[in-house]
Amino acid sequence: MNSSSSPPSSGRPAPGSSLTAGRRLRDLARTVGGEPVDVLVVGLGATGAGAALDAAARGLTVAAVDAHDLAFGTSRWSSKLIHGGLRYLASAQLDVAHESARERGILMERTAPHLVRAQPFVLPLTPLVSRGQAAMTWAGFRAGDTLRLAARTARATLPAPRRLSAAETRHLAPALRGSGLRGGLLSWDGRVTDDARLVTAIARTAAARGARILTRVRALELTASGARIRDELTGEEGEIRARAVINASGVWSGGLVDGVRIRPSRGTHVVLRADRLGLLPAGLHIPVPGEINRFILVLPQGDGRVYVGLTDEPVDGDLPDVPNVPETDIGFLLDVLGSALDVPVHRDDVVGAFAGLRPLLDVAPGEGSGTAPSTADISRRHAVLTSREGVVTVVGGKLTTYRRMAEDAVDAAVATHGLSAGASPTATLPLVGAAPPRILGALRAPRRLINRYGTEAPAVHALATAEPRLARPVLDGHPVTRAELLWAVRHEGALDAADLLDRRTRIGLVPDDRALALEAAREVLGNCSVGD
Repeated sequence: MNSSSSPPSSGRPAPGSSLTAGRRLRDLARTVGGEPVDVLVVGLGATGAGAALDAAARGLTVAAVDAHDLAFGTSRWSSKLIHGGLRYLASAQLDVAHESARERGILMERTAPHLVRAQPFVLPLTPLVSRGQAAMTWAGFRAGDTLRLAARTARATLPAPRRLSAAETRHLAPALRGSGLRGGLLSWDGRVTDDARLVTAIARTAAARGARILTRVRALELTASGARIRDELTGEEGEIRARAVINASGVWSGGLVDGVRIRPSRGTHVVLRADRLGLLPAGLHIPVPGEINRFILVLPQGDGRVYVGLTDEPVDGDLPDVPNVPETDIGFLLDVLGSALDVPVHRDDVVGAFAGLRPLLDVAPGEGSGTAPSTADISRRHAVLTSREGVVTVVGGKLTTYRRMAEDAVDAAVATHGLSAGASPTATLPLVGAAPPRILGALRAPRRLINRYGTEAPAVHALATAEPRLARPVLDGHPVTRAELLWAVRHEGALDAADLLDRRTRIGLVPDDRALALEAAREVLGNCSVGD
């Protein structure tokens, strides 16, 4: 394991990885109006945090800012899947597919095995799935397994797909309608415990390498030599000077750099109580009736909830900080779900919903105001663009490929500004909490904590065992404890109740649960000083 990770047996945070309110104040004071940093990153979603880590790991000085919190934007609204690129094979985008499969393997086997693991999915062969469609899907799953092999991901990491009998299918998904069920197809993909927790781990690993992670700092204007910023907690404005600037602000990128045009696409999920669908040992791929290669996902979360998604709808007009969820999206998901389940799911069974905006690049040939691709390839679904002033913008892509996107962006910044730095080491750099499965399996902590905190799980568990009040759940029926909230304040950069409930934990995805948990969150915050 790399020295940026804490010793697996210690349970202590990695040296320098703790993000606190006090550290934020100190880093902000020495950054605003101070000596130039090598790289300023704007945006602390997966790609921005990844760029901060990539640059810091190359030995560059780094400041990274976000107007809100870690994972505030698109990165917390994903399907929680780490895809292997199967969807790109159908359109013959072999390079995209291979890149996705490779990045999936890196996360599962090297950098984040505590957060990313194999997820089984059952595709039920209902009367709505023709035999021809079933044959094409099975061929796709076999091709996906070939991708796994090409990416050198071990069979022990991702098992082979296989056909299921009707009885096996019902065993893995008892909620399915049995009438007319011919069997099923079992496939495997990567799944992240929590996308927002992945971003937090990336940011903390960057901090352990010396990056200054500054949340609640809004970039008002980007220039060739840095940015004019505003501290959103105090309203004070200032300047951060930098030799290179990377704009990783996702769907909001075009507001900071002229000529970058974004065409957002909305992906919506609904949240159901797990007991509504009964036992689900596997996730589900449910085909959209009348379409050949489109499915919705049913993904059990292990916390008493199930997510059902995903839509793909273009978005026009102003972009809110938190996307709205249209009733039409909810209705579509429930209709597709109802086409396969024996259990009726109604609108009042939906206890929460969320939508994310994917930042798709939209630049017409010959247009633009001084922005041209430097390491861009739109067919790869992400692009790195460098403006005339030298500001590097990275857009597109997906959660799975955040590391490669960050590497490409830092490569462009280094080349454009002549920075002294070597190649990216992040493909072999474990994130905070990472360890091989045999070490994770030997940790003395509840399995749920290990799946969320990795090698730090024993330290989180120790907080709860040392003080009984911290062992209490934040709300009845949900596994998160007050100890986890305290850990988030002391080590994960949580500054307020929204950080705790909406991103460090996902309690806030269900509004009723959020309301019940607010008192506990405020109590923990009230017992912490600014230096914590």
